[in-house]
Amino acid sequence: MRAEPRVPAEVLANLRAPLSRDALSVDAPILQPLGLLLELAGEAMRARLFVVQAEGGREACLRPDFTVPVTRQHLESGAASGRYYYEGKAFRASPDHPDRAEEFVQIGLERFDAIGTSALEADAEIAALAWKAAVAGGREDLLLWLGDLGLFAAFVEGLNLPTSLAARLTRAASRPRLLQAELARAGAQAKVVEGGALADLLAGRSSDEAAVMLEEVWALAGIEPVGGRGPAEIAQRLIRRTEAARAPTLSLEQAASLRRFLSISDTPVKALAAIRAIPGAKGEALTAALADWEQRLVLLTKAGVPAGAMLMATTLGHAFEYYDGLTFEVRSTALGADRPVAVGGRYDGLPARLEGPAGGRAVGCMVRPWRAFKGGEA
Repeated sequence: MRAEPRVPAEVLANLRAPLSRDALSVDAPILQPLGLLLELAGEAMRARLFVVQAEGGREACLRPDFTVPVTRQHLESGAASGRYYYEGKAFRASPDHPDRAEEFVQIGLERFDAIGTSALEADAEIAALAWKAAVAGGREDLLLWLGDLGLFAAFVEGLNLPTSLAARLTRAASRPRLLQAELARAGAQAKVVEGGALADLLAGRSSDEAAVMLEEVWALAGIEPVGGRGPAEIAQRLIRRTEAARAPTLSLEQAASLRRFLSISDTPVKALAAIRAIPGAKGEALTAALADWEQRLVLLTKAGVPAGAMLMATTLGHAFEYYDGLTFEVRSTALGADRPVAVGGRYDGLPARLEGPAGGRAVGCMVRPWRAFKGGEA
């Protein structure tokens, strides 16, 4: 496995300082449960994971990131709020770039706030801390790119789509291929799907119930499943595929508005103005989301991010699908968009998906020291 070179201790200390202040230092096991991570991060992540056979025959993977295990630790503590700093190795492959390091150091901060806490100040604080940590590495070509999956959801809500279609688009927000597939189907008639009885039977059931039912079908048919996908994952994929084929599609006008929204990439002020100018851009949710962004930009500037260093892209998402609000990346012009120096965002829904209380707030960031270091990755 290819590992990144070490960052000089003095540089690492400078990078660490903004994130570790007033935070509890935590670690996470290197082995993480594969099934849980795929459920939370999405099936597309599988190709980037290093899978191992854990004790008892269960599949595990080398730690690809710290957010999920740190969230689990926070929930286990029973605390309503918390700030956690981490520093350690993560392991991810880059199938399209086999020359890149697969073992690398991450430093990061995760912030959890009590139910009902406003998200705007926390968003600005974490994004600004990620920016300060990144620039501490000495690079002078950094920009802070901003996005928001919640803004996408608010825009979709304003299109007055059928509930099932709106939900499907929102789920596809961080998956460009699925989103483009929905746009390509615009104006088409829903299909009559043959052989969908099993999917109909599974639909509406919990993941556990669907998995048990699918295993019973396998047993009755004498089928031995192969590959790494479990019954719960297969059941959900079967249901989603059938629902998508039968579901209503975007009209051509709605698709045109959505394409225009997805094409926006500019300074934040111009990007927000461009969203307001889109035909069909309406609704209380969108109005509130745009107003929040105006306030968030003010807070980011006050927190020390230069206004001239910020850009906004409506398609900015992350590989991990649990993000549901603000997303951001600190990028180096020299390294390009596919090698961000820092990444972060809001993931309010993740604690509830891990059986924690609903309604809490969660936002965090991660910095790659070797990429932030002026003398590092080139």
